[in-house]
Amino acid sequence: MQVLIIEDEPRAASQLQNMLKACDFEYQLLDIIDTVEDAVIWFQKNTAPNLVFMDIQLADGLSFEIFQNIEVEAPIIFTTAFDQYAIQAFKVNSVDYLLKPIQKEDLMKALDKFDKSNKTPAIDPIILKQLLANIQAPPSRTGILVKEGAGFVQIKVSELLYVYSQESITFGVTASKRYIVDETIDQLFNTLDNSLFYRINRGQIIAKSAIQKIESYFNHRVKLSISNPRDQEFIVSRPKTSDFKEWMNR
Repeated sequence: MQVLIIEDEPRAASQLQNMLKACDFEYQLLDIIDTVEDAVIWFQKNTAPNLVFMDIQLADGLSFEIFQNIEVEAPIIFTTAFDQYAIQAFKVNSVDYLLKPIQKEDLMKALDKFDKSNKTPAIDPIILKQLLANIQAPPSRTGILVKEGAGFVQIKVSELLYVYSQESITFGVTASKRYIVDETIDQLFNTLDNSLFYRINRGQIIAKSAIQKIESYFNHRVKLSISNPRDQEFIVSRPKTSDFKEWMNR
């Protein structure tokens, strides 16, 4: 039994493997992947596994985005720490879903359901599109707490040109200044209005209003010219290029 784990938390991936062993589930682990981008590349280069365990929130976005880029011909058990995503994942016709922290009894039920399944469930593109639209509904956040001197100040979200992560530090850049943001780039992106901000790759989020020019780049990617770039290059990852262009047209 060949298994692929798509999970951005090393501890969670390790716990899942230990729990599979505790369930006497015999399998060969093909790989552990932590981003949408790497998952798309993996599926493009490899034969589909017998089973995929897929976390919904990954390091560079929602795992549902994988299906926008490539057809996944494998049964999927979704995992998530967020209950609202669990119900939505089930509607995407996965084999099952598991809420974190995963319980052995729930995992055994999911494996039993997988064992009794006669065919690979199809990912319905219409349901997927509706699902992504619902998840990406604009939040109400208007301010961000940033470090300044020995304390903190709040800046307006509308002032942000882009956000990037470097050596585990999140920076927010406005027209006049760069700030250290007291959140991870994952936490920040999940609270931003997705109609105004786009995560172009694992380490960068850009505001639509900051984009000055879009140019073709090698390997079917695009490169962006952004206001106040501060020696940063802005290249949209290949799996996100098509979706990015759609986002720019909205």
